[in-house]
Amino acid sequence: MSKKVKILWTTDNKETALHMVCLYAHNALLKGWMDEVEVLVWGASQRLIAEDAEVRAKVEAMIKDGVKMIACLKCADTMDITTPLQTCGIDVYYTGELLSAWINSGETILSV
Repeated sequence: MSKKVKILWTTDNKETALHMVCLYAHNALLKGWMDEVEVLVWGASQRLIAEDAEVRAKVEAMIKDGVKMIACLKCADTMDITTPLQTCGIDVYYTGELLSAWINSGETILSV
């Protein structure tokens, strides 16, 4: 059985982003705690990635190491940050259906 974690990241708190979301998501994959790590970036967290160089660099490193990062296109377009998110390597598309699928799957979702 594949070990997967799904993380819904909505906070724009930098300390929480770096010392919880990024730290756990990255280490879960690197240390083999999980086989797959998928992070859905939604709302204020998207602006944090787009505007904070330290957070952006961490996200880019996570993606390089295999963490799947997805961001909500509606939020990104509204905040005019779609291009910076895509430049980081984040998949940006409408994510309401994806989040609904996560919820309906019955799998655990870590929400921060």
